[in-house]
Amino acid sequence: MAHYTETIDLYSDEGKLLKSSVPLHRISPLLNPATRSIIDLTKRTINVNLGGIQDALKAGRLGKGHIPGRELDLPIMEHKDELIEKIRGMVQVEDGDDTEIMQFNNGKLLLVRVPQLRLSSASTYDAAITSVAAATTYAIVDTFGIDAFNASTVKAAAWGSYPHTQDMEGALVTSILTIPQNNEGIGYALRNISVNHFTMMTNRNALQGAALASTLETAGIFEMGGAIGPFERNQLLCYAYQGLNANNMVYDLVKENGETGTVGSVVQSLVDRAIEDRVITPGKKGGYFQFYDTKDPRLWNAYVSAGTLAATIVNCGAGRFVQAVSSTLLYFNDLVEHETGLPGADFGRMMGTAVGFSFFSHSIYGGGGPGVFNGNHVVTRHAAGVGIPCIVAACALDAGTQMFSPEGTSKVYEDTFGQIEAFKKPIQTIAKGI
Repeated sequence: MAHYTETIDLYSDEGKLLKSSVPLHRISPLLNPATRSIIDLTKRTINVNLGGIQDALKAGRLGKGHIPGRELDLPIMEHKDELIEKIRGMVQVEDGDDTEIMQFNNGKLLLVRVPQLRLSSASTYDAAITSVAAATTYAIVDTFGIDAFNASTVKAAAWGSYPHTQDMEGALVTSILTIPQNNEGIGYALRNISVNHFTMMTNRNALQGAALASTLETAGIFEMGGAIGPFERNQLLCYAYQGLNANNMVYDLVKENGETGTVGSVVQSLVDRAIEDRVITPGKKGGYFQFYDTKDPRLWNAYVSAGTLAATIVNCGAGRFVQAVSSTLLYFNDLVEHETGLPGADFGRMMGTAVGFSFFSHSIYGGGGPGVFNGNHVVTRHAAGVGIPCIVAACALDAGTQMFSPEGTSKVYEDTFGQIEAFKKPIQTIAKGI
């Protein structure tokens, strides 16, 4: 990949300088060790809900269904230490390898990090969840002497309804990532993570949530070949300014407009900032209208993407409602185009994404709240890397207006992944890795 001479300053979610004069290429998911670690953890770390398995077996609720007569009342939590050691012994490949098991909520929740050897010897990241689900199943069967008739019940608690369904529906062994068959195309795995998951992993912090989403969205775009040649710099600039609060731009725009501002005033602030930084300059006039020119459309794209995030935080934060996010994505960029004559975020694709998103998320169709969408979805996939971070920020600021709340769909990820610094504070983690 190219190495760039241009530099950025990285600021925290509190507006504090973390690293100055960072070469642009150092934030690349290919080069930044902290980012590579986040990606590695995402692929290798599996959640095991031991307490949930005990409750599900006792009630006979398996794979999102209820099977009367197949209840099993097992004292799983009383034997959690024995089960953990059995799972560890089966998942690890060599003694002393990088297998790790972390406990949360007094052992009711486990995070199992499978050894790198399992993934490097596999064709996909499936190897992580399959090994942990199988080990969890066998550990319970072996510990409690489960017979052949009831072993399938234990299997259903761990694996969900698989293989009756294509995915592990209702499983109590889960990954942040969905199965490869659910990815819409080549390289979409890291973009196929629910907005609500990001929201809870970062403990409802808007800027940290946007940063984590932006990190994995950017990594996905690199994976699918969308950051090759001249497209690489465009993607890195958007990641820097929108995702990592480069030059404190998002923070400054929000601070300037947070108390009394509107979507329109954020447009004004962004244009003023772009003029001040000489990213855009006044061009020709058409009657009363002042057109603007730019010699660096990729940097302008990064600026307007950062502005879109700031407008989302200002508008959705003021109302504490996530449902305004789609209209904010649309009309902020519409106003930018009318104000400058230059394209909106992702060279106009943000606007197109927002139109379909408003229909699918809460309009006539109303198929689901914004929190259940992801960068793999047919609606939200098109604003490559710059749409989902805004939706995550809006969900972080929401006060409970969704039918599918983050706490309802993704609480387990707050209690597990959200306790790991790399997921909870990605901005600081990535800055330290430079």
